[in-house]
Amino acid sequence: MVTIDEIIEKAHEVSASDIFIRSNAVPAMRIHGLIQPTDFPRLDDTQVRQLAYSKMSGRMIEEFERHHEMDLGFEIQGICRIRCSVYMQRGTVAMVLRLIPLRIKTLEDLGMPPVLAEFTKQKNGLILVTGPTGSGKTTTLAAMIDLINGSQLKNIITIEDPVEFTHPDKMAILSQREVGTDTDSFQEALKRVLRQAPDIILIGEMRDIETMNVALQASETGHLVFATVHTASAAETLNRVSNMFPPHERPMLWLRLSTTLRGVISQKLLRRIDGSGRVAGLEIMIVTPTISKMIEDGKSDDMYSQIRQAGQETYWGMQTMNQCLTRFVKAGVISSDEAMANAGNTAELRQMLHRKD
Repeated sequence: MVTIDEIIEKAHEVSASDIFIRSNAVPAMRIHGLIQPTDFPRLDDTQVRQLAYSKMSGRMIEEFERHHEMDLGFEIQGICRIRCSVYMQRGTVAMVLRLIPLRIKTLEDLGMPPVLAEFTKQKNGLILVTGPTGSGKTTTLAAMIDLINGSQLKNIITIEDPVEFTHPDKMAILSQREVGTDTDSFQEALKRVLRQAPDIILIGEMRDIETMNVALQASETGHLVFATVHTASAAETLNRVSNMFPPHERPMLWLRLSTTLRGVISQKLLRRIDGSGRVAGLEIMIVTPTISKMIEDGKSDDMYSQIRQAGQETYWGMQTMNQCLTRFVKAGVISSDEAMANAGNTAELRQMLHRKD
């Protein structure tokens, strides 16, 4: 029978980002954003269960058999790390595996604009990296943390579920805490993180009010906090965060955000026109005094026009997603169809693409 390592090695060879293994089906892979079947044989439920259990500890197997869900991370030596989700569907075992490179790419490797490096020089505050699942948020954050790690004498603590990229100490010292292995939950880790003398905190996912309150408290008391949210734009991010809180607490939340938030980076992965892979499309919002006032007043919907206006003045480093898509199309990086499929405002983008420079 095929082993999980053999499937992962093949996925690595073809530059797949994800592997999909289900009972009574052929394993499939996501390559440059498109799901494709493999040449591996169809696997039955017993075989898929054996593949999943081969990477689980006894405790994990017991928990999976009770709750029918399990997230775990592991490494294939010399090839990649894996973030794995095992679950049940139609009474059978299924797995999705995300391949994570061993080498952390730099922001330059990823083609990111210089303003992302500027975010890493902030002394305190909150920086949010947002986007749908599979949009490269973790890769972007890993590059930003690696830049700090290699250039600043800091104590960095990450709380992740699970740990994906592993960071060796460079100039900084770095502790990576995995939910389920090193701590019981995000909430438990965050209750104690400020006692661990961090300069920089990375929160794998902003999930609830408690997490958000700790992130705000840390950023208000001199720490730089990075976190992710599953949202598509800066305005949507702030609305999502606001909606976590009861209505009577929201005015104070907006005030706190206006003083602590440093920026929001919203990204999507776009297929390159030459088929060579994908590139990150970014909306970048920097909290200027004008935007800070908008946040204080709870006027998140007004921020888009401010980002767009600043995006026309390149020294700010801000841009809307449509401005980014337009530049990519005009530079021949992505097709106009790919741009339109990822536009937030299709009517605006259509006008931008047909506008003469």
